[in-house]
Amino acid sequence: MRTRLSACCDEKADEIIELLRKNGYLAYYVGGCVRDALMGKTPHDFDIATNALPDQTARLFRENGYAVLETGARHGTVSICFGKRAYEITTFRTESAYRDHRRPDSVKFISSLKEDLSRRDFTINALAFYREEGLLDYFGGENDLKNRTIRCVGEPNVRFAEDALRILRALRFSAVLDFSMEPDTAAAVHTCREWIRTVSAERICAEFSGILTADGAVRILRDYIDVLGVFLPELLPSVGFPQNSPWHIYDVFAHTLTALEHTPADLTLRLAVLLHDIGKPYVYTQDENGTGHFKGHAALSAELADRILRRLKFGRRLREDVCLLVRHHDDRIPCDAASVKRLIRSMGKENALRLVQVERADRAAQNPVMVAERSRAVEKIGRMIHELTRPDAACITIADLAVSGEDLLAEGIPQGVRIGKALAMLLEEVTEERLPNEREALLRFLRENQALL
Repeated sequence: MRTRLSACCDEKADEIIELLRKNGYLAYYVGGCVRDALMGKTPHDFDIATNALPDQTARLFRENGYAVLETGARHGTVSICFGKRAYEITTFRTESAYRDHRRPDSVKFISSLKEDLSRRDFTINALAFYREEGLLDYFGGENDLKNRTIRCVGEPNVRFAEDALRILRALRFSAVLDFSMEPDTAAAVHTCREWIRTVSAERICAEFSGILTADGAVRILRDYIDVLGVFLPELLPSVGFPQNSPWHIYDVFAHTLTALEHTPADLTLRLAVLLHDIGKPYVYTQDENGTGHFKGHAALSAELADRILRRLKFGRRLREDVCLLVRHHDDRIPCDAASVKRLIRSMGKENALRLVQVERADRAAQNPVMVAERSRAVEKIGRMIHELTRPDAACITIADLAVSGEDLLAEGIPQGVRIGKALAMLLEEVTEERLPNEREALLRFLRENQALL
């Protein structure tokens, strides 16, 4: 164990701990760095806990020539800076009631490490280490790591009432580490789910992104959709919604989960696949034969995706890319060069390849007998995108044209909108193979078609 925990140690963090201890204070590595070391991982952040009061910590390090930040001193945290890297030192503390389910009304500084660790969220995070004392584990965290279990420290309902973000953290840890949830903790995640409404959209966004890109994402979505539905209510109607179609063998939500199992752990792709059919329950119709139809579901799914991603404060670029993929996920792109060039021109190489990945996942979750031919076509389109965007390949973008904006200005086309329109028109003619990408041919075409500008 000591061999593994040596990974917990960091040169600068050791320096901090030893200075505190030489001056009569206790100091320990705590939390995630200890957990990661026990798991055989290399920690990247090192948190330190001490019985020194914030002003004592700040004074000690200033007197010894260190750069000190006291921005979190009110809650017990002082940061010691080494260049651009900061190490947080937090005084042992207890916390009062959390009336808003997010932050304690006040904190009280204490001298007991055990009491400090008792306020932490999960046993696997309530760990401390010092070289001379070894691992300090008062709540069974090491055993829970061995058993791959997420368990609250103390009463789960109390922990979640204190800070509702812990509900999402429990799901994220379970998804990322591929740990099971201890039964009482799992039950509390379900019963306390409404408290998530008190968490900011930005924090929900960060935790949900971690859940969705983890290896255990599908399991969490399946087992805790009622919890995630607190901030994704648009997804709930798809749960158990029958498709009644020869193209499908799963209900809408089960189809989505199966598609996610075939989706790389990329946030843009996984959001697109999660939301690609979210509009289906709202547009469902059934013909006289009992076959289900979802006309217009892609467009509505894109609208709902946009609403969700705005509400959760996802970045603009990611939101636009996800909505583009959702809107076009059901397009039937022909397997010919002109059509694939048109696809690349309309959304760029990166999103064209992403669309192939979304459609690949979508087809993998459908009736294999019905989609075999289309699945082969999708793979061919993916290969064509790579071939058509090689550096020596044919013209795909305006930058590939044999003429530039300066050439058009020299032809007397005024600067501004008409230049852009002319370049776009030339690109369409070239990619549709109606015009060679040759300078004289392009300029001649413009001279003959000035009226179109």
